[in-house]
This record gives sequence, structure tokens and C-alpha cells, in this order.
Amino acid sequence: MKKFLLGILSAIFLFPANLPAINLDDLQIEDGFQISVFAEDLDSPRQMVEGSDGTIFVGERNGQIIALKDLDNNGQADSKIIIAKNLSFSTGISLFDGDLYFSEISKIWKIENIEEFLKKQSSSGEMPKKTLVVDNLPEDTWHGWKWLKHDEEGSLYFNVGAPCNICLSDNPQYASILKFKEGELSYVAKGVRNSVGFDFHPITKKLFFTDNGRDWLGDDSPSCELNKVEVAGQFFGFPYKHASNVSDPEYGNQKSGYDFVDPILELGAHVAPTGITFYEGDMFPTKMRNNLFIALHGSWNRSEKVGYKVIRVELDENENVISSSDFIFGWLKGGKVSGRPSAPLVISDGSFLLSDDKANVIYRVTYSL
Repeated sequence: MKKFLLGILSAIFLFPANLPAINLDDLQIEDGFQISVFAEDLDSPRQMVEGSDGTIFVGERNGQIIALKDLDNNGQADSKIIIAKNLSFSTGISLFDGDLYFSEISKIWKIENIEEFLKKQSSSGEMPKKTLVVDNLPEDTWHGWKWLKHDEEGSLYFNVGAPCNICLSDNPQYASILKFKEGELSYVAKGVRNSVGFDFHPITKKLFFTDNGRDWLGDDSPSCELNKVEVAGQFFGFPYKHASNVSDPEYGNQKSGYDFVDPILELGAHVAPTGITFYEGDMFPTKMRNNLFIALHGSWNRSEKVGYKVIRVELDENENVISSSDFIFGWLKGGKVSGRPSAPLVISDGSFLLSDDKANVIYRVTYSL
């Protein structure tokens, strides 16, 4: 396999053995953990997924889906294969039953048997055939970036953000999380302004998702959110109410016809949560098993920047939040930003990958006593 991959140089670009663009010494992490660079020289990497043979598939926001491979098992990717290109905001990616699914603003595609294709790919650099799965989604780029996730039965979940800072729309697909199953769409959550990260609880299988709060209500209001779906179709407040108790000045007095579900954790105003993942590996300390890791992408409209870190949320057996704490930080120093963590992924060896769409790298987080 290694010789084969190294041979298709027209489709593979070897990473140079130079220092990463970001200084890892600036990053701080909980004791016992180490951070290294898994891949660099990327193009705005967002969501990632791991294949059965260890290949890491990445959605690059600027239009490509790539496959990364650590050929010599040294913890660093040394090959990159482009498997789709010329896409529109290709941020979301998921893998189910050997098929790779990825998103654009208004479409979701799949490539069947992607790992088999990579094994058989010739030196011609031929692109795999992609098949359209969903094509009836809004085309608005404002909050149009997708996050994809399959459940155990193969249903595909994805978000459709609000096409605005604050508004109502006649199209019910906006401000929601949807499920695609057997050609049909259904609503998982409504009143969700802009979720670009969700995951299923490892035990209960309930969906947990983050939501980005609205802008222009001040530096400290309203908070971004962590939410939990108890029953499909619940309503989480947008645009009438934000966080736990912030009534919208424009829409708050209107009758929505819904019962609002409050967040289980307020994350802070303008921190911009993106990717999330539950930890199910065996490398990290036992106390972190089933903890939730959330990337806070960072503020753009606050007088003093906030976010730019990864937090760890501990839950009890009833899924109540026990605590939240900083897990990795240091991308924000003295008001200057060196990186923006965007999506975490726990891989099969128990380590933790984290994409950064500003520094254009993927980090690898490991633990040793």
C-alpha cells in the first residue's frame, strides 16, 4: 500500500519537512498532554473523518476534499490526495458504510467505496465519481457552511443556518438541524441560528449541538450555546430568545407558538463554537471518557477578542454538565490571533486531531504519563 501511494505522484503532494507556521510553544494544554502538527500547508481545513484504514478525510473550506495518510506511522501526514475540487464552501464531511459524504452550501454529495477507490487509483490522478445525495437546500452563504454526521443507522444529519444575523424566514429549512433518511428530510431541531458542530452521546445516543449566538447586542450578550435534543423537532429559541434568558429586541414580543428549550451550558458571547466531539478513545485519562470537547473558533465583532481555544465539558450519568474548563489555549495573545481551532476528531489510536483554518494545519494531541 505504501509503495502504491508513493507512486501516484500526480495525485499526491508530499509535505515538506519544515517547521509549522504556528509556534506550538505558544499553546497551553492540560498536564500530561502533548501537541504536534499532523498536517500543514492545508487550505482552510474544517471537519474531518477517519477511514477504516486510518486515512483522514478533510473538508477544506475553500473548495477541496482531501485524503491525508501517515504512511510511516510517525504521527505526521506525509501524503495528500485531492479527491474532489472546485466546490463551494466544502466544510462538512462524514463517512458511512464505506461511502464518503461531503457538503457544499446547497448540496450534499457522496463518493461510494472511497477507500477502495484510493487503493485502485492509477497514476493518472483520476478523480472519483461523486453522486448527488441532497440538492434542495438554500443557497445562502451566510451561515450556509455545513457539518455532517451519520447516526448508527445511517441517517445523515446536517445544519441549515439562518440567512442573516436575526430574521424570520418563510423557508422552514432555515435555522434548523435536519435528518436525511431514505430520500426524505425531517426536522431534528428548530430555532437553531447557526450550528456548525454536533455529535451523539456515546451511551444515550442523544444529539448534542452548539449554536452561535446573534450579533450586535453588546460585547457580552447573548451567549453562544451547548444544547441537547431530547425529542426530535424541539425548538431552541431563534429568533425570539437567545441563550437562557435574553429576549430579542426585535422578535422577543412576538408569539412563536413554540415551547423554548434552554441550553444546557452557556459558552460565552461571540466565542463562535464550531466542531465538537465526544471522547471515546483509550489514550486519555479515564476521567475524560465521554467528555465533550468543543472548538471555540473565536470572535470577530467584539471590542476585545474572546474564544480561540478548545474547552472540555464533563457530564454526569444523567447528561447534566458538571464542569467546563479550558483544554487548549494560546492562539490569542495580546489581542493577536495566530490560529482558529475549528473541528476536533478522536481517531482510532485514541489521539485527538484538531483542524485550524487560520494557521492551515491539523494538530495531533496525545497523552502520556
